[in-house]
Amino acid sequence: MSKEIKCECGHVNPFGTEICESCGKPLEAEKTELLNMRYEGVARRSQTYNKTIIDKIWNFFSSVKVGIWIIVITLVASSIGTIFPQEMYIPPRVNPARFYAEEYGFLGQLYYQLGFHDLYGSWWYMLLIAALGVSLTIASLDRVVPLYRALKTQRVTRHENFLKRQRIFGTSKVSNDDAAITKVKENLEKRKYNVTEENGNLVGEKGRFSRWGPYVNHIGIIIFLIGCMLRYFPGMYIDDFVWIREGEIEVIPGTNQEYYLKNEKFIVELYDEDDEVFGEAIRNSGATVVKTYQTNAVLFKREETDTIGADAELVEVDRHEILVNQPFKFDGFALYQVDYKLHELNEMSFNMLRKGAEEPIGGFSVNLFDPQAEYDLGDGYKVKVRHYFPDYFLNDQGQPASQSRIPNNPAFIFEMVSPEHPDGEVSFLAIGQNLEPFGENDYQLRFDGVETKNVTALTVRKDYTLGILIVGGLIFMIGLIQGSYWVHRRIWFQRINGEIWIAGHTNKNWNSLKDEVDRMIEGTELSSPVDQVALKEDEKQPKEEVQDGSFK
Repeated sequence: MSKEIKCECGHVNPFGTEICESCGKPLEAEKTELLNMRYEGVARRSQTYNKTIIDKIWNFFSSVKVGIWIIVITLVASSIGTIFPQEMYIPPRVNPARFYAEEYGFLGQLYYQLGFHDLYGSWWYMLLIAALGVSLTIASLDRVVPLYRALKTQRVTRHENFLKRQRIFGTSKVSNDDAAITKVKENLEKRKYNVTEENGNLVGEKGRFSRWGPYVNHIGIIIFLIGCMLRYFPGMYIDDFVWIREGEIEVIPGTNQEYYLKNEKFIVELYDEDDEVFGEAIRNSGATVVKTYQTNAVLFKREETDTIGADAELVEVDRHEILVNQPFKFDGFALYQVDYKLHELNEMSFNMLRKGAEEPIGGFSVNLFDPQAEYDLGDGYKVKVRHYFPDYFLNDQGQPASQSRIPNNPAFIFEMVSPEHPDGEVSFLAIGQNLEPFGENDYQLRFDGVETKNVTALTVRKDYTLGILIVGGLIFMIGLIQGSYWVHRRIWFQRINGEIWIAGHTNKNWNSLKDEVDRMIEGTELSSPVDQVALKEDEKQPKEEVQDGSFK
């Protein structure tokens, strides 16, 4: 561990301190340039310890450059995530891998493989967010703790070298020191400065709380990031999707199979041709315009029974008409009406018959969402489902396949078993197609009808992190305002060798501070101090010759 440094004033400073926390004496070798007052010259842990692995981790994350690079990488990743839509915004019942490849080609496929399709839920993006939070926390602690200690420890009477190396500095000789100091004190108090007096010396301070603005800002960001990360903890945040066919019951996502919802009835209302707003457009185009659509929903809760081995019962707990912008809320969840599909294929009916005969041997119906493997028609006749393609298409190899599990374009490969053909005859059926791939069959299947259902689409949302995000945002704004609209100013008046020395420091707006000091010395014999930076810049400017031959 490094040794502490004892100043001539008696104050013991941590190793690495550049300016004594108490008297302000610069502890480095004698210099003349202005003091770096950014952190009051305090010793920061990252600048004094570099031995253990903990020190190295602390020093790495305390670096402002590292924090900026983490922010840049996070912003770049977030920007790439907006090139193509996130998975949550693509059609809900399609295969993401196929969707990105077909819609956006090679770039879309690469986008999916690298995980950008679910950017905000990917492990590496969460790691970036966590690294940013760690960087903000360590960088803030590395600076705010020693800064607070230094500001709390400082004395009124400061070392001569401390005063001379302030940007605003000046000396004056007056006939009456006490009268000048008294007048200055009155002026400081009128301007709402906190005045502290010691041994006939003064320091006026105002707006110290503004120094904590950036750190309050960091706290707000850290809380906001915690809220973002909590969204990926089970039960904290749910944003899911559920399709429910009319008359059917589905489990509500995110409820751990505790709640179920029944689509008792789905209603769609359209504008007619007599409507004042859309009537003319409907008459001219012949298109339909949806006025409203709603789901008459019944909420069930799953309750275990006392009977061993018995299935749980669904108990009705509520009913609600779900419309757009009128969600169904329960137990922290909200169900929003977002989409619908009319006349979705639900069941297809077929008849088996001998070719040339009019009377069918038997009929059967296939549930397109749960087809049976075999349908017995009696008297030795059966129909077996060899393959089922809910959303039929031909793949790159020319083979039948399915794009999704939704029966948008159902197709079947049936095997027809009869007494004459116990090994079965193969038939391929799709909408508009009835093929016999292995030669002429004696029997055939005929399409006999279809049953459709309306389907409602509901967004399921639950968000326990919203309050955390709001609190983090508010704290962020408080810190931003605190550090932007207030200024930390200190003005020292000190008696040294029969003179009164004036020094001033602020964290921004030096011209305003110079004007403020001039107001403080009004009514006294004190001379206005100079801005040493502005003075040096003036000395560097080339002098201009005037008409009388002199220079200015």
